[in-house]
Amino acid sequence: MRKINKIVIHCTATPEGREHDVADITRWHKARGFNTIGYHFLIHIDGTIERGRSIKKSGAHTSGQNQDSIGIAYVGGMAKDMSKAKDTRTTAQKDSLIKLMIKLIYKYNADMQIFGHRDFSPKACPSFDAKLEYANL
Repeated sequence: MRKINKIVIHCTATPEGREHDVADITRWHKARGFNTIGYHFLIHIDGTIERGRSIKKSGAHTSGQNQDSIGIAYVGGMAKDMSKAKDTRTTAQKDSLIKLMIKLIYKYNADMQIFGHRDFSPKACPSFDAKLEYANL
């Protein structure tokens, strides 16, 4: 098993309220040259958690950070008109994200750190400060 010491949170950079699934994102990522979806998990608008890439495999979600991380994306992250980044997480998404992270921390590494994609790249993703919001997990 690979060593995992961080979780990196992403958004799909899609309009608020528009649902997408792992099949959609897999198509997008394959079009960019990936062999499958880059994220390990996707959190839907209703809070449902869908598995993406196998956790046994390094992700393809954050350049330079994939080897030792788990990538989680939530559906959304942009205003409805796509004019700006926006924290579009629903209460269900927030709840599922916390539950998933606690489960992953317990299973893989009690000292795991949580970051947003923006902590490693000049992007707005995930449209909120994940490192600050989840500092106490």
